[in-house]
Amino acid sequence: MSRRSGILEFAVLGLLRESPMHGYELRKRLNTSLGVFRAFSYGTLYPCLKTLVANGWLIEEPGNTHEDALAAPLAGRRAKIVYRLTAEGKERFEELLSQTGPDAYEDEHFAARFAFFGQTSRDVRMRVLEGRRSRLEERLDKMRASLARTRERLDDYTLELQRHGMESVEREVRWLNELIESERAGRDLKDSASGESARRNTTSGATGGLPRPGDTPGTDTPDDTAT
Repeated sequence: MSRRSGILEFAVLGLLRESPMHGYELRKRLNTSLGVFRAFSYGTLYPCLKTLVANGWLIEEPGNTHEDALAAPLAGRRAKIVYRLTAEGKERFEELLSQTGPDAYEDEHFAARFAFFGQTSRDVRMRVLEGRRSRLEERLDKMRASLARTRERLDDYTLELQRHGMESVEREVRWLNELIESERAGRDLKDSASGESARRNTTSGATGGLPRPGDTPGTDTPDDTAT
């Protein structure tokens, strides 16, 4: 399984754990709730769904709700099929949710994993966040070294673009530091976000502002390990 199809499998199982959906609704949720899948199409989604059904992780049921009838003209006959997670599918999602290896904190994978952090245990969240921070700190070191070597040969616009990329990574590292500090302190993310908002209002933006939890920054700079 490719890395891209693997994260699509994870996202589909995660969304269907919330409630059964038909293909049209699934694609809509992937596009709107999980922005990393904006480029995915039915031609990518349906083979994934068929594989998950064949593996016994999903079952297909006929849709007969009013919402399905409204969606049918837009999504065609496939909108009549509702996909439901099986007990084996729930186990598979739990297995994927517990993984903390490098795939969990690469660019596209991290965004999808973060979207399901509410269903993830605290110790797993910590390992994924720390792995992501470590990966970005390595990337930042390489970017700084590269800039130092080539600064004199770059025109102003290329230099500014590289600075922008570095600043994007630096912002995400600061954001990750805040999240990790909150996790270590056992604070709820919602409480941490409220406290950060109050602090910003007090300082009237003097710090320039840090990315808030939930903004999921850091996608400006391509990951050199992506396939």
